[in-house]
Formats: sequence, C-alpha cells, structure tokens
Amino acid sequence: MESVNPFNQFRQECQTVLANALKAALPEATVEKLPMSKPSNPNFGQLASSVCFELAKKLKRKPADLAAQVTQAVNKTSFVLVEKVAPAGGYVNFYADFGRLSALTLHSISKLGEEYGFIKTDQPAKIIVEHTSVNPLHPIHIGQARNPMLGDALARILTRRGNEVSRHYYIDDVGRQSSVIAYGYAKLGKPTPNEKADHFVGKIYTITACLVEVNRLKRQIEQPNAASNEDTAKPNKDLAEWTTIAAELKEKHPQLFEALSEKIGEDTNPEQEINRLNRAYEDGETEAKALIREVSDLCLEGFRKTQGRVAVAYDSWDWESDFVWSSQVNTVLQQLQGSGYVFSEGGVLEFDAKKVVENLNLREKLGLRKEQEVPPLTLVRADGTTLYTTRDVAYTLWKFKSAQRVINVIGMEQSLAQLQLKIALYTLGFEQQAENFVHFAYNLVTLPGYKMSSRRGHYITFDEVLDEAVQRAFEEVSKRSPQLTEEEKRKIADFVGIGAVRYALVDVDTGKPVVFTWDRVLNFETNSAPYVQYTHARACSILRKAEHAPENPNFECLKESLEHELVLAVASFPDVFIECAEYLKPNMIADYCNALADKFNTFYNAYPVLKAESSDLVDARLALTDAVRTVLSNALNLIGVTAPEKM
Repeated sequence: MESVNPFNQFRQECQTVLANALKAALPEATVEKLPMSKPSNPNFGQLASSVCFELAKKLKRKPADLAAQVTQAVNKTSFVLVEKVAPAGGYVNFYADFGRLSALTLHSISKLGEEYGFIKTDQPAKIIVEHTSVNPLHPIHIGQARNPMLGDALARILTRRGNEVSRHYYIDDVGRQSSVIAYGYAKLGKPTPNEKADHFVGKIYTITACLVEVNRLKRQIEQPNAASNEDTAKPNKDLAEWTTIAAELKEKHPQLFEALSEKIGEDTNPEQEINRLNRAYEDGETEAKALIREVSDLCLEGFRKTQGRVAVAYDSWDWESDFVWSSQVNTVLQQLQGSGYVFSEGGVLEFDAKKVVENLNLREKLGLRKEQEVPPLTLVRADGTTLYTTRDVAYTLWKFKSAQRVINVIGMEQSLAQLQLKIALYTLGFEQQAENFVHFAYNLVTLPGYKMSSRRGHYITFDEVLDEAVQRAFEEVSKRSPQLTEEEKRKIADFVGIGAVRYALVDVDTGKPVVFTWDRVLNFETNSAPYVQYTHARACSILRKAEHAPENPNFECLKESLEHELVLAVASFPDVFIECAEYLKPNMIADYCNALADKFNTFYNAYPVLKAESSDLVDARLALTDAVRTVLSNALNLIGVTAPEKM
C-alpha cells in the first residue's frame, strides 16, 4: 500500500474514528467540522481535536467529561494507523501506530520518488507569474535579486501543484529613463560593449543621467526669473549634490565620463532632447524605436546571462512599448474616460480610484480599512505621455486573455499602484479578473553598513554577489574537503554558492526585509542552503556505504522518538507543500528544509545507521535515511537549489 499524503491518511482515519465515536456516544449532538491540530508536545499524541469544547457550550457540560465519554465510545477494531485515543483536559488525542505509519510513509516515498509530496490540485488553472521585470538600464543588483528568486520559486511550486504556469518578464522600455540611456548611448556612437553588456549600459545610464541633471539645474539657476535667493536655494543645493556625484563618477570611469561629458556638452538643452526622444518612442517613430530597442536588447542580453547562472528562465519577454504602439493603452484610456471616474486637472488626466471604491463597495473586497484613503491615479501627463500604471492596466488585461490567474511579483513599494490597477479592472467591468489578480509583495534586501544609490552608481550587482558567494564557498569546501581535486571543488563551490544566495533570498517571510550577510548566507551549521545541501550529501554518503539496499524493512524496529519525529516530518511534507502553494508562501519550503535537516542531523549524531545493533534496524534506518534524502531533494528543487550527492 502507498499514499500520496501519508499524514493526511492518518488524519482522515482520526476524523472517521472521532465521527463514529461522537455518533455512538452523543447521538443528539451535531457538529459541522471536526477540528484537528498537531499538539506541540508529542506526549499528547500526533493529532488532537478540540471538538468537545464546542459541544460543551451546546450541551452545557464540561469539555473534559465529554472527551472522556467520546473516547470510551471509540471502536478500536477500526484502527489502522491509529494506535490509541485518549482524553486530556477536554481534548481528544490521537496516537499514531508508528510501525504502520512508518511503513506506509517510507514505502510511499520509495515508490513515488521525485513525485512524492507534490499533490495535484482538483482545480488546475492557467497562471501567469510575472517576475523580475528590472528596467533595462543597469545590471540587476542585489536589492532587486529577491524578485526573480521568489518569482521562480512560486512558478516551480504552482507547476508542481498541477497548474499550467507561464513565466513572464515585463520589459519597461517606455518612459524617460529608457530615453536617458538611449540618448547617452547614441551620443557615444552606439559603441560595442567591452564588458558584460548590462554592466556597460549601466555605466552609460548613470553618467548620462548625472550630466543631464547638472545641465538642467545650471540652466534653472541661470534663468532671469530665478534671481531671488528663495528661488535658487533648492536648485543650488541639488546642484552641489549632483556635482559631487559627477566627481565620483569621473573618478570611477574617467574615459567614459569624459567622452559623455564632451558629447552631451554639444547640446544646449539635453533634457529637451531626451523629452523629444521619449515622446517619439511612445509615438512609435522609426528611428526612436530602433535606438531604444537596441540599447534595451543590450541590457537584456546581460540579464539573460545572469539569470542563466541561477537557473531562472522565462516563457515570454513582454515589451511595454508593444502595448502602447498597438493602441491597447489608448483603448483602456478611452474606456476609463467613458466610465465617469476620470477628470482633467491642468491638462493632466486623473482616475478617481477613491470614488470607484465607494460607489462599487470595494473596501471589503480590497481589504481596505474604513479610514484608509485611496489617492487618484495619474493616467496621462500634461505632455500627453502615459504613466507606467496606465500601461500596466492594458498589459494585465492582455495577460488575462491567456490565463485565469495573474500573479505580479513586485515590491511592497508598489502596493498603491497595484491597488489602483486592481480598482481600474473593477471599473472596466473585469470583476473576475480583478479577483484573480494577485500582487505578490515582498520587502527589501538590506546590506548592513552599505547604502545603495542607483543615481550615484552605488549598487552591488547580482553578478558580484554570485561571484563572491562561489569564491567563499570554494574556500569553505577546500577547508572541509582538501582531498578533492580542484575541478571537484570548483563544481561543488558553484552549486553551493549559488544555492546559498537563492535560499537566503527566499527563506525570509516576504513581509520582512532580508538582511544579507555572508555569515548567515554561507553558514554550514544551520539554516542555509549549504547546511541543507550538506545534510542531503550526508544521507547520500550513508546510502553509498551500505552493503545492500533494504528490500523489505521491518519498520517496527523504529522505536526511538527521533526516528518517529523524522517519520512524521517526511509524512507531513505533502501538507507543507499544499499550504505553501495555496497561500503562496515559498519561505515555508526553506523553513521545512532547515527543520528536516535539523532533525536528521540530530538523529545521525545520536544513533548509528550502518552499525545499528541488528540487521533489521540497519535496514529500517537506511530506508528512513533514503526517505529523508528524497524529501530534501524534492523540497530544495522547489526553490531552485541543487541537492548534491557529494560535498
């Protein structure tokens, strides 16, 4: 016999036993649900029901008396995975028959292998997970790297749940920033990168943005109508800051800075040229399209190489500009204007999101507090160009043409924009789409003692972090396993270093910031990818050293509490998987991996496997070790971390 979810099979048996006992002991009582939870203390069993507390209110009796009466009515002849049922202070506690539960669990894991734990949903859906979507202006930096790690983990988890998942990257190539980099790139004569393309583009962007801002501020200060101290105080302060930034950039990139300074200096008003290019691109003019697409593609080339290192791929690269040029954005604008919730103020089109919320009674659906304000959304600037969220409405509707559910992996700082987008969907009559639209928000990545600033060019690229992680892992592997060849050490260091970064960016609850420190990321002793990977490799090592594979183990031999804890842990993996998939909690997988590794290492340090006191016990513990190996591998795969056989 095998089971796709052994612990749930035990739970269902407990519920059946309890339902029959209630019917026999209290035929007059009716209960809608039979709540079951895991006691924190295993002395109180593996599951407990609080149903007698609910019944006590209805029957005007003490919970403890009811629990005793119910347990006395239990039919023990129906037990398969249950060993006994006992009352405790009003609770009905269920104790597992560990011989049978171990046999069911370990046999099931052995048979199902790589498929174990991945329970398929009864309602599979087509889902688009849009993630990463870093603007093609500079390399992906560590502050942005949490996004692709979370997005890829979500896509893996939802796919394993039985959904049809498509991974999308939204290329934000419309707007002033793209025009700034394209302007600088053109001024240099569209040079061929002499380094990784996105790093090259990032330097051009930072320097160009700085020089253009210095020029703008100087012209503002020199204007005749800005002669008073009050008019020039702030521009002078800003100019001083940008001049300092310019000096820093000149020192870091002297040749590139001088070249851009000379070329940009040929234009009296670079800002005007950039605005002209921005408008031309949004209007779809041929030269502007060719220029901005060319420099964007350069940056994306670098992104693909970076993402390839961490095994992240996309099914679709969606250009924001395509939605502007195809008239889809204009169509959305016209529909919103026709809704009666758009007003003009100083030539700027505004969407009255608050009014929509009140008129359509959306507060409860959107989870908004009664006093929570929803500011208006600017749709179109006075110069006629659209804003990001306006274009995102069109993009979201396009995604829903091929998906039933859309998940946007975007930082918490975009929560208002994502809320306004959802309100716009309701306004346009797309209620079902609005309810199946999910903003998967996450907090920032912080580096103690380091302040990132894109405009100063102060950021640590994801590439640099990966390089350092691999180098640090190499040094650690060399210390721990000096007998390995150089090639073996490099190979191990690569998956350990990259796995460490992936794990570190996933294992923190998304509502909390990730504090990125090497002491935590590459900790071989606890709660890190290297720690879990080392545990998996340890299990593989034990199995390699075994003289034979156990064929028909006697699981009654597994009597120690640590053995029982391991059986319960691997039996519960399907439950953990279902919860993380349904509630979009990838950090649960990392937490589970760490907890299972802790339990196995405690067991390994306490009891021998290959040198156990009997051959039956050796076989049972080998089967348990193999089950832990399988489950760790399956769980690590969900978050994109390699499960190595050797370390």
